[in-house]
Parts: sequence; C-alpha cells; structure tokens
Amino acid sequence: MMEFIFDAPTVIRTKRDGGRLTDAEIDWVIDAYTRGRVADEQMSALLMAIFLRGMDRGEISRWTTAMIASGERLDFSDLRRDGRRVPTVDKHSTGGVGDKITIPLVAVIAACGAAVPQAAGRGLGHTGGTLDKLESIPGFTAEISKAQVRQQLSEIGAAIFAAGELAPADRKIYALRDVTATVESLPLIASSVMSKKLAEGADALVLDVKVGRGAFLKTEAESRELAATMVELGEAQGVPTRALLTDMDVPLGRTAGNALEVAESLEVLAGGGPDDVVELTVRLAVEMLDLAGIDGTDPAQTLRDGTAMDRFRALVSAQGGDVDAPLPIGAHSETVRAPRSGTMGDIDAMAVGLTVWRLGAGRASPGERVQAGAGVRIHRRPGEPVSAGEPLFTLYTDTAERMPAALGELDGAWSVVHDRPAEPIPGSLRSGPPQRPLIIDRIA
Repeated sequence: MMEFIFDAPTVIRTKRDGGRLTDAEIDWVIDAYTRGRVADEQMSALLMAIFLRGMDRGEISRWTTAMIASGERLDFSDLRRDGRRVPTVDKHSTGGVGDKITIPLVAVIAACGAAVPQAAGRGLGHTGGTLDKLESIPGFTAEISKAQVRQQLSEIGAAIFAAGELAPADRKIYALRDVTATVESLPLIASSVMSKKLAEGADALVLDVKVGRGAFLKTEAESRELAATMVELGEAQGVPTRALLTDMDVPLGRTAGNALEVAESLEVLAGGGPDDVVELTVRLAVEMLDLAGIDGTDPAQTLRDGTAMDRFRALVSAQGGDVDAPLPIGAHSETVRAPRSGTMGDIDAMAVGLTVWRLGAGRASPGERVQAGAGVRIHRRPGEPVSAGEPLFTLYTDTAERMPAALGELDGAWSVVHDRPAEPIPGSLRSGPPQRPLIIDRIA
C-alpha cells in the first residue's frame, strides 16, 4: 500500500523546500531505499537536501529508528562467563585524524572484565575507519558470524566486526555520504552513529565527539549539539549513553593512515605510545567501565602489565590475523624537513587527514580499496624542539603519482616557530601552542 502513497521526488521536494518529513515518509524512504526501490541518485538528492535544510529532533529520532528497523538488532543480555553475566559496553568516535583509540580501548575494556561488541565502520571522508586499519593486519577479517561474535565476547571480551545486517540502510547511506559531500551533517552523523550502535545490542554506550578542524563539525557549539542529540537518542532507546567532547584541532598521536596507526596502537598496548593516545584511551575506558558497573579496576594498569595486549592478541588471532606479521608500508615515500630550527608550531588536523586521503588511505568512490600502507608519520608534534633539516613528516603511498597532490595538501598546514616550547596545558598531557585541552567536556 505504501508504494502507492509515497514517491521519492515528492519526499525530496519536501525537504528541498525546507519542509518536515513525516514519520510515514521517513519509514517509507528508508525501507524503499534498503530494498532498492529508491535509486542511489534519488537518495543522494535527499541527503543533500537534508545536509542543506537539516532535520529537527523528531525527524532525526524517526530516521534513526527506521534505519535500526531495516535490519536485525543483536541481544547480549544473556551473555555469561564463569557463571556470571558479562556487561556489554561500546564506544564510538565521530571521526578524527590519527584516531586509532578503538584498537587499544577495546582490549583495555576486555581486560577489565566487560565485553565490547564493536560494530566498526570504514573510512569516511578525510577520517580513517577502524575496519580499514585492522584489515591491514595480515589475515584479519571483520566478516565474522553472529555466533563467533557471541563466542568471542564470552571468551575474550571483545569482537570487532563489520555491521553486516545491522542497520543495512545506514550501510548504503554511509557509502553515499562519503562520495556526495554530505558527510558533515549533524542529523546524518547522529542517525548513522546511533542506528548502528543501538542495533549492536550493547548495554551502554560512550561517545567520543570530536571538536575542531579535523572533526566533521567544526565549532564547539555544533559538536555539543551533536553529542546532546546522540545521548538523547540512546537514552530514548533505553541504552545509558554519555559523551566526551575531545579536541581534534591537531592529529592524535604521531601517525595517520591504516597500518601506521595499527603499529602505533601496538606501542600503546605495549605500555608506550604517544601521551595523548594513552590519555584518551584511559579516560574513555573509565567512562565505559563506570557505565558497565565495573569498579575496582585500573585501565591504565592493563597497558602497563600487558593484560590488554594479551586480549588484543587473542582478538586478532580469533579473527584470523597475525599480530607478529610485518605490517605493510607504502613503496614510495617523501620526507618533509624543517626549514629552520625552533619549536614545532601548529599542525592542521584536516590538512593531514586530506593528505592521507590523497595518498590512498581513503576512498573517492563507494567500495574502492584503500592502501593499507599509505599514510603520514609525524616526527615532531606541537611544542617539540626542531633542528633545521630534520624530518617533520614522512609520507607513504604505493602510488607514486599520488605524492604531489598529497604534498600540496600538507603545504602550509604546519609551522616551525622561534619561541620556546610551551608548557603542557593544565589537566592534559598535550603541549605546544595555546590550544584546547584534549578532554573538553563531558555530556551525560
């Protein structure tokens, strides 16, 4: 019956002209697109109309619910280990540059006694995807069955898997957003994140909402609104949800890419790694463990004593990967060197993200393969001393002809200044030129 009531051009026109979509219109267009009865070009037009005209909270809530209803919803409420129920909790980041936090964080939470059913995504726009990163580990697969997900959660405490039949409408829309310049839309970001995360069946959810140049939403006000919207969507579905606002003006850590970020994550799991990556991992772990009702554990200790690394090794092995196998690295490299001595100044996260995308670590069309070994190594972070002629950035790619455009993106995105290194910002391990603290605020 619905097929005769609604049609795609009318729905597109309503939103194009600034109108409000009804619940029935939203239900119809999501279902019809999932079934292939609305074409990609029609959904692309609707996404652009939403990008330009926005949605109110009611529309966002219904859009999210419709995407959840497009597939199955997992349930781990009966998950047990050693006769006791295991609480499940997950984390999602809204996307950043060098944001490899999921990799050590999932292992830390598992080591502390909770379980993480992580339905992860691929790269979107200038930001990297957890699945693309993990698939740079030889043999690793994210295509695992529901039975294997449940077994890993019970035995290891973690599974990182492709969404599969979870919110299949979002999977199709996600790919379209990546190639139609409609990524940076608050309604589309909120509904995309929450449809997948609510469908995966975790008891609780913590959100890492990025703020700054490398985030999809640039202003703190927009990021706050996004965080509040997603917390509201989670709570409305009965899933306790909270969010941290975190800085994304400069890249996280010293690498951006796929295999490069995995290597850095392994450093963190081995008790080392960049201070900001460790700090954010531990802060998010504290929030997740609190929501999961687990106390008396120190997430930082799991990095120091190797228990988190043990969990990560077990996870990768269970999913066919070999942590000890050499990680790929781009066959071609170029190094950007310091023109003078001084102190490393600003590094623009967005420019680094676009550089990595140009090198081949991201996609320009749906389904395109990414280069596992493409990326950027950051040798000097803001506030660190620099000597004339020393390496500041090394760029890697398997496709030499990509290098000039990538270097062009990086040009002008950093500086070397003459003043002395800045002291660390109070309450943060970050140093360098004046900037926001790494953890800006907490929204619950």
